[in-house]
Amino acid sequence: MSTLPVHDFSDSTTLSASSCPPLPLYTPPELTPERWQSASRRLLAKLLGEFAYEEIVEPVPDGPESGRYTLVLDDGRPLTFRARRGAYGSWRVDPESLARRGADGERPFTDPLRFLMLSHRLIGIDGDTLGHLIRELTTTVAADAALDHAAASAGRLADLGYAELEGYQTGHPWIVLNKGRVGFSATDTARWAPESRTPAALPWIAVSTRLAAYRGTGAVSRPEQLYGMELDGPVRAAFDGVLRARGLDPADYLYLPVHPWQWDEVLVQLYAPAIAEGAIVPLPTDGDLRLPQQSIRTFVNIARPERHTVKLPLSILNTLVWRGLPTRRTLAAPAVTAWVLGLRDNDAFLRDETRVVLQGEVASVTVEHPLYDRLPEAPYQYKELLGAIWREPLLTSLAPGERARTLAALLHTDPDGRALTAELVERSGLPPEQWLRRLFHALLPPLLHFLYRYGTVFSPHGENAIVIFDEGEAPSRLAIKDFVDDVNVSSVPLPEHTSMPDDVRDILLTEDPGFLTQFIHSGLFVGVFRFLAPLCEEQLGVPEAEFWSLVRAEILHHHARFPELKDRFEIFDLLTPRIERLCLNRNRLHLDGYRDRAERPHAAVHGTVPNPLGSHRPPGL
Repeated sequence: MSTLPVHDFSDSTTLSASSCPPLPLYTPPELTPERWQSASRRLLAKLLGEFAYEEIVEPVPDGPESGRYTLVLDDGRPLTFRARRGAYGSWRVDPESLARRGADGERPFTDPLRFLMLSHRLIGIDGDTLGHLIRELTTTVAADAALDHAAASAGRLADLGYAELEGYQTGHPWIVLNKGRVGFSATDTARWAPESRTPAALPWIAVSTRLAAYRGTGAVSRPEQLYGMELDGPVRAAFDGVLRARGLDPADYLYLPVHPWQWDEVLVQLYAPAIAEGAIVPLPTDGDLRLPQQSIRTFVNIARPERHTVKLPLSILNTLVWRGLPTRRTLAAPAVTAWVLGLRDNDAFLRDETRVVLQGEVASVTVEHPLYDRLPEAPYQYKELLGAIWREPLLTSLAPGERARTLAALLHTDPDGRALTAELVERSGLPPEQWLRRLFHALLPPLLHFLYRYGTVFSPHGENAIVIFDEGEAPSRLAIKDFVDDVNVSSVPLPEHTSMPDDVRDILLTEDPGFLTQFIHSGLFVGVFRFLAPLCEEQLGVPEAEFWSLVRAEILHHHARFPELKDRFEIFDLLTPRIERLCLNRNRLHLDGYRDRAERPHAAVHGTVPNPLGSHRPPGL
């Protein structure tokens, strides 16, 4: 993302090679044969496991209880591998076992890109999708190789702070193309990806209140209150000075940080009229260093940890969606925060017993686009271009001695194969089963209470759910973030919904009660515990069946704690024998591909899977 000087070539000056030195070519240092092959092998194993889980492919067992499977590719030759089956019908493929069978016997097969070439008819994808898919898969392997290049031991990771640990995570465990980042160049990735671990001082812009709207709640209900917390006096004075120098009144403008990539690649072009007339004015940086987190568009202030985390739109396609900020939902974020925090603060169980931390999205600036926001049929990516959300900082909610890590971190294994979870269990001194009980007791009660009592769910996937540990490294309580994007409520009205303001009711997504439980099943149980359970069996000696029994026991304990909610336990049934299978990879392959659409896509549903928490558990669990 370089800015090249503009030269006037109208004179007769003869240019030589020496007067135009070549720009250096950027080559990622991690791209070595060894790292590429290692990252490729792991990703192919993940691809096979997740595609088989979603029944995109259907491997055939070589024999009863053999643990070996065969998948015949488009050329008629088989791919073979070993795999373990697990909860929810999942697959855990051994990367070292991947081989292709031919006339001269079996040879190792480790290339996920070649696998796509050899199986696109089997998978059922068209040429357009295949072309884009290869690009996303290639960049994902490259990002995994970069993570390998600077990997750290589980012991080192356990010592890192919350924001720093994010830069070592490997991405969504379920979505295969989890670091596609369509729109980023190689230098963009090296500068802005979380695995680059590079702090940045973000520039700000001033936007006329003719285009921009502010919303805030609590202590930042007015813009001046937010800016008083976020901007030092000299910085605020400098911002005001830039406007006054252009004959503009600072009282007519709102300030917000902007991602430099978004400014250069999107905003200068699409907001050019507003920039030309002075409705949008670029400002210098505020000077605070911020670190990009796993969501890539979220920045934690590491220079001033007491200041808010900022979430900024980034028009890149990553995982399922373009990573912008929807205009209407950004505008409503503080109102959603106020309602959810009100539920917590007026409920003694949530407030005093679970002490759940809700990282409120307390302020937002929304900047509409004069054209796109008035075109319902326009692709949704053009209605998420410019704005900012300020989220309450996590560290100020922690008690002395407490530490926080995203739930996703518990799935991480180091170059020697040691899991961060195993390191934390050892440090705690607790028996593994007791440590897991503490984990489930920290995570589940607040989530279950919001579901049963208020018909409200978060999406507690590995990035949004944060485990708070006590000074002995035992899990103690839960923190949750990303309200406005991931809070859903029951479409069947409940008495507890009468406190919901109309602006919150208008913006929150609703689901039938029978499907509302999917946010806990798919976000937490399928999306995290499905991977954590076999890891605990391998490294902690806790059988997978015991893992799920402990989860079920925590749910039943909650039922016993609140017998007056018995009808809600039946309405929001987490213990049903089977659940619908949500599919996160099928969306890209079979539903939306890479086409533009007016609304954000949603996960596909394909059949059902056995529920390991049900009264009739599958064999082996």
